[in-house]
Amino acid sequence: METLLRQLTRGNALFFILILGIGGSFQNGFHIVGVSSPSPFIQSFINSTWYERYGELPPPQTVTLIWSAIVSTYAIGGLLGALSAKFLTGMLGRKRAMLGNNFISIVAAAVMLTSKAASSFECIILARFVFGLSAGLGVCIQSIYLAESSPQKIRGMVTLTTATFTSIGKLSGQFFGLSEILGREEHWNILLSVPACLSVVQLLVLPFFPEAPRYLLIEKGDAEACRKALQSLWGQGEYKQEMEGMAAEQSVVKGVRPKSLLELLRDRSVRWQLISMAVIYGCTQFSASPTISVFSFDIFLKAGIPREKIRYVTLGIGATEVLSSISCGLMIEHTGRRPLLWGGFGAMSAIQVFLTITLNLKDSSYWVPYITVVLIILLIISYVGGPVGVATSLSTELFIQSYRPAAVSLMSFQRWLSFSLIGLVFPFLIEALESYCFVLFASVSLLGFLFTFFILPETKGKTLVEISEEFKAITVCGKSFSEDEPVETKL
Repeated sequence: METLLRQLTRGNALFFILILGIGGSFQNGFHIVGVSSPSPFIQSFINSTWYERYGELPPPQTVTLIWSAIVSTYAIGGLLGALSAKFLTGMLGRKRAMLGNNFISIVAAAVMLTSKAASSFECIILARFVFGLSAGLGVCIQSIYLAESSPQKIRGMVTLTTATFTSIGKLSGQFFGLSEILGREEHWNILLSVPACLSVVQLLVLPFFPEAPRYLLIEKGDAEACRKALQSLWGQGEYKQEMEGMAAEQSVVKGVRPKSLLELLRDRSVRWQLISMAVIYGCTQFSASPTISVFSFDIFLKAGIPREKIRYVTLGIGATEVLSSISCGLMIEHTGRRPLLWGGFGAMSAIQVFLTITLNLKDSSYWVPYITVVLIILLIISYVGGPVGVATSLSTELFIQSYRPAAVSLMSFQRWLSFSLIGLVFPFLIEALESYCFVLFASVSLLGFLFTFFILPETKGKTLVEISEEFKAITVCGKSFSEDEPVETKL
């Protein structure tokens, strides 16, 4: 552990990770939760704007429709941003694509800031869409950039910081949304524009860091620039092992252009990687924990927590997410990926069963709601400290250079699509099933446990070529997706 931490501080890597994070996944985390605090003020703004235009108050269903558009257009923008990441990183490179993304965030903030003076809720909808576009693109570029800049021994720890900055962004959104900070009616447009300040910081500082070393060697063929980039980030050294690993990967993809999304989906040699990531991301997104972040107020209200205490409970949950993500980053290179995945999914499944019981018994005693809060905190720890962090790392580890941009875009698209579906479906689920909806989520977590325990190979300490061969060797009932003759291995 000390060796790993020492390697992070030898060069400029720690500062590099920080700068990438504040302009990448931090922004996504902030925007996910940041819109919940000013929601009454924005709906009041919609009412007053409508009255100014038409001389009458809008029907309640109209306000609800406009508010739904403000919330949902962020996810639509995220979907488009995720899909465009492959094209932009290939055309501009990782560094210039990240720099360009900052301009998108700044434009969105400018539109949001002028919406109040312009008395235009349409500007809010447009700004949320552009913020989503920037966030979807930024998270993808950050994941690719980190994966292609990190040494093999600490690859998991470095790429997992994408999830850590998402958690920090959520906590920051909850903090700035407090009424004592910016959570007041006169400041809602400023609150929603806060992340753009960090985009300006990244725009000014990122030019002083190198392009991704792996991109420089494998795609540009510049070994000397690759070595200098490694030395700039990780300190002086020859990095012979890292360069040899990249050279081996370069020989595999030599003459092969980067795959498109359609080519990726058609390629049988990466079918198990795609299935693995689809199952892991699907189980991660539909295992209730993301819904707790978005709908925590309603859940705690139903659990019996006093209304005036809920915002402080959610702030505590945000802090728990950050600490769990950091702990996962410190453990991932020691324990490996698989134990954190199946352990996290297994714990989540058990906790969700107990949650169903406590939510049904909430009126039996005054202390039962607080047991529910403890269980939700344990659920967040299991979720962030396991599946969500490891899934972020795995999405960049399972694919070699020619497949990675398309794969990261595809996985991000799935994540944004799941986020959109959760926003649409969960309110109806909690209304129809009430506490029993957690039984459904427990079943999803159990599926994730079974898949990661019995099928998923370990990727710790392996080169990307070795990982690719591990997946080609997977067989189910004696059959493999690989076009080559499969080699039987025990997983």
